[in-house]
Amino acid sequence: MASYLITGVSRGLGLEFLRQISEDPANTVFGILRNKAAAADNIKATVGDRSNIHLLQADMNDYDSLKATVDQVSSITGGKLDYLISNVAINNNFSAFDDIAGLGAKPEEFEQDLIDHFKVNVVGPIHLFNLYMPLVLNSPIKKVVNLTSGLIDTALTTQYNIQLCPSYAISKAAAHMAVAKFSARYADEGVLFFSISPGFVLTSQFEGATEEQVARTLQENSKYSIYAPWFKAPIPAADSISAMLETIHRAHVNSGLRGAAVSHRGDTKWL
Repeated sequence: MASYLITGVSRGLGLEFLRQISEDPANTVFGILRNKAAAADNIKATVGDRSNIHLLQADMNDYDSLKATVDQVSSITGGKLDYLISNVAINNNFSAFDDIAGLGAKPEEFEQDLIDHFKVNVVGPIHLFNLYMPLVLNSPIKKVVNLTSGLIDTALTTQYNIQLCPSYAISKAAAHMAVAKFSARYADEGVLFFSISPGFVLTSQFEGATEEQVARTLQENSKYSIYAPWFKAPIPAADSISAMLETIHRAHVNSGLRGAAVSHRGDTKWL
């Protein structure tokens, strides 16, 4: 029996993590989400009524609400947590479809957008990890994973002129450094920290986008087929989660992934 905690389980990758992990009735699965009532029907329709799922309401921007979940988890698991998966992230439309120079023409809005991304994508996971470390340290498994993106790769960015999503990419790069710092602190205690990218996943990427923004994104996406000629189309969320879980379960503190950033397959081929 293993215990898992996943953030952001109301939809998308988080919900698919919840579905796949809870398929094994021996697993105890905790899902953190902002609004339990609003997401309950969608979660039930996706995973059904599974007694091994425990939904906890908290906001990554609200330290006290995150802290309150720790005792709830501890009371069910006997004071330990085997796997901690930080999935929540934002990529606001304001900056997702623009480059850093274009955003620089709107300095006040850009600054606020950067702050918003840092609060959710960097500060939130840092608080989450610090709060749950006492439980993780009591586990024989001790794995902490933060979802990242190939957009943190500076070589990819500069070689292929990847320009869009600056706030998201910058914040995710900062989050990975936080993961590395946690790894440096806790590796000697047997804790594996690493970042994993889900790959290019089939999502509602263009929700709320203008025609011009869609066109610019498609042009940017065409660069990925140069970087990875084998890349044909985004992968379904189920395939991404299955691959990530295989990588997560295979990894251990001495397997070379300590403090690393890897793809869903466990390498650095992001697509």
